[in-house]
Amino acid sequence: MRILIVGGGGREHALAWKLSQSPRRPQLWCAPGNAGIASLATCADIAVDNIPVLLEFARKQNIDLVVVGPEAALAAGIVDAFQERGMRIFGPTRAAAELESSKSWCKNLFRKHNVPSAGFRVFDRFDDAARYIERTPHPVVVKADGIAAGKGVTICGTPAESMAALAASMKDRAFGKAGDRVVIEEYLAGEEVSVLALTDGQTIAVLESAQDHKRINDGDEGPNTGGMGAYSPAPVFTEELAARTAREVFVPIVHAMREERRPYKGVLYAGLMLTRSGPRVLEVNARFGDPETQPLMMRLKTDLLDLIEAVIDGKLSKVDLEWDPDPVVCVVAASGGYPGEIKKGLEIHGLEDAARVPGVQVFHAGTALKGDKIVTAGGRVLGVTAKGETHAAARDAAYRAMSAINFDGIHYRRDIGLRAIR
Repeated sequence: MRILIVGGGGREHALAWKLSQSPRRPQLWCAPGNAGIASLATCADIAVDNIPVLLEFARKQNIDLVVVGPEAALAAGIVDAFQERGMRIFGPTRAAAELESSKSWCKNLFRKHNVPSAGFRVFDRFDDAARYIERTPHPVVVKADGIAAGKGVTICGTPAESMAALAASMKDRAFGKAGDRVVIEEYLAGEEVSVLALTDGQTIAVLESAQDHKRINDGDEGPNTGGMGAYSPAPVFTEELAARTAREVFVPIVHAMREERRPYKGVLYAGLMLTRSGPRVLEVNARFGDPETQPLMMRLKTDLLDLIEAVIDGKLSKVDLEWDPDPVVCVVAASGGYPGEIKKGLEIHGLEDAARVPGVQVFHAGTALKGDKIVTAGGRVLGVTAKGETHAAARDAAYRAMSAINFDGIHYRRDIGLRAIR
């Protein structure tokens, strides 16, 4: 089988790594890919939302299956375009992906179909939002409505902080068109957990839990990022909570999408806050999470290719999920200045030494080849991911490997996984 993976980050490297282990021995291509993916797949320098070029590339390479990683491609309608040409592709349609591409649409869906979430208001005008902020008790959460690479969410403790977040989004256009509309949400207290599920529109297969670390600095300080690390499983997410989440979150969302005539096939990613009154949805993404995918793929024992095809063919009920019980911890190495301005093209040292640490897999995110050197090419550069018999053992291995890696300005959190150990 000939498979094209669309994307070029750590998530796509993890997907390529897992697909390469399929007993069916698929041939892999990736667009655009990165320096790590290049060891597993043939990479083509095509932007993820350049759908006409991707279609022509897939046709010329006789691709049998397309696996979509990033949200930008889904929002651009890549699944619709490939399906219209009779090509097999994994992911939701543009209409179904609006769960992620429009927070206001998603929140209204939740309200209509009684999915537990935070209270909210939607604003298209800065002045209206500013007046609401002035009379609303704080803290609140200000969110850019559209896709902002995980950076469009600001937790605001005071009206002044809310006004600054509002101005950044609607006046300074820090997130482009994504911030022209904002959602202002009730702040929810508790512990966050990420839960992903596969669905073919009928059957829902909930994956193992993971816990992401969104803020740039230790202790959950600093601005939000795309994710600075993750571990799986999340001990706080008990079997009882898993059953409740399936019943109260995933089942209502899949049913709601069918009622809205936007049947959903693919991955549903629910970012949950575990409040005193139970799990409530902070966000829904229409694809695999990053960096949660890295530990999940290292723990998944079932053939990923079988799962993907079962989703496409409506046969998910016939595939059993099996998991390695050992925990996995992923620590992200980022470029200096991330999530703001960064430098690219900096040589990365120590990758071979890191890979020699037992239980470690280094997933590339923002990397590129420059001659015979591997250099930085993005904000999040690497995901150093390790398996161990305990969370503590996995964490120790990940940081031992991370200590071998260096590039100018490297930044990573030192507290990934501590919550699980506690």
